[in-house]
Amino acid sequence: MKHKISTYLILIGCLIVAVSCKSNTKLNIDEQSNTVLDTTTLKLSIQTGAENITSYLPLLKNKKVGIVTNQTGFVRKIKINATAVPQNTTSELTKESLVDFLLEKNINLQKIYAPEHGFRGTADAGELIKDGKDTKTGLPIISLYGDNKKPKPEQLIGIDMMVFDLQDVGARFYTYISSLHYVMEACAENNIPLIVLDRPNPNGGIVDGPILEKEFTSFVGMHPIPVLHGMTIGEYAKMINGEKWLKDGIQCNLTVVPNMNYTHEMAYSLPVKPSPNLPNDQSINLYASLCFFEGTNVSVGRGTEKQFQIYGSPFLTKSTFSFTPKPNLGAKDPVHNGKLCYGEDLSNIAKVNRLELKWLIKAYNSTADKKAFFNSFFVKLAGTKKLQEQIEKGLSENEIRKSWEKGLDEFNLVRGKYLIY
Repeated sequence: MKHKISTYLILIGCLIVAVSCKSNTKLNIDEQSNTVLDTTTLKLSIQTGAENITSYLPLLKNKKVGIVTNQTGFVRKIKINATAVPQNTTSELTKESLVDFLLEKNINLQKIYAPEHGFRGTADAGELIKDGKDTKTGLPIISLYGDNKKPKPEQLIGIDMMVFDLQDVGARFYTYISSLHYVMEACAENNIPLIVLDRPNPNGGIVDGPILEKEFTSFVGMHPIPVLHGMTIGEYAKMINGEKWLKDGIQCNLTVVPNMNYTHEMAYSLPVKPSPNLPNDQSINLYASLCFFEGTNVSVGRGTEKQFQIYGSPFLTKSTFSFTPKPNLGAKDPVHNGKLCYGEDLSNIAKVNRLELKWLIKAYNSTADKKAFFNSFFVKLAGTKKLQEQIEKGLSENEIRKSWEKGLDEFNLVRGKYLIY
């Protein structure tokens, strides 16, 4: 037995030394199980805020904790499958829900607060999410979508500390940053410290698009920023606080736990879908450019297996590519349900490094009825009336992009104050 334990400890030590030497980075060790929080194996060199456990677990000790998270809040581990025979010992990469991980660490979790798409991340965009109870842990779940986007004081009773861990995709109209705003505001009003566990931005440091104008503020655009803001969610929280965008200029008692071994220039592939209709890296990269179609009569592939990688409608010029949307997970009643749509397949194009307008302009120019192309949601997504007007007037993409330059220059000066990486 002593020999087996010694062999096991040697193997753990060798793995830690080997992985640490390979990357010259430090690993976080979960001392309560035979696992090591991963930073390097299988080319996963980036360590998220949730995996930076020594920076936040001490802050949660002896606190009653609430957590805002969903399926994107997790930690990665190397699980050591030790045997008496050293050469038979194996390791595997696993993912564990942050909620489960914190409970294992004896953190006193009280409630889960879930954003759009719910705690498990399976609800349609815009679908009403009801309060409930997590079947695995028994913890109550409070929905932060629909009529209850901001936690009410009574929903925060008994909470000493709030943790926020959601994976953003770097786009203004992705509603997790709007949920962040309201959580920060509620925490500030109720004197509850907030810890934001940072995660990389899969769209890196791309800053592009028109700046949102105040009169078009909505849940898909709450702040005067461009469509692609080029910040992590932790950096964005610092900006919300620093620019005093919360109600009456109040500020949240904020702690951002940073990513390790990360820069905005690094490519980052999300290990899980951030929402039902962003299934892969291509959809996440094209999301900001194609989401404008949600404010038109053109489908972005909801109801297919290529969401935000294709676009089309029955009203566009017939082409060699077509698809027919049908109900599926995350799209119970997709746009143009059951109708043949003509358009374009972008699922295999090279990664874009800016906000692309060419597909929107192309679709508008080829639509049968231009008056029916845009709907009222478009100006909320654009954050301005100007973009629709520019397209309707026939301005080129370059001309439109030139009109963004002053606003982007001013935003970059503000953004620079809050960058961590």
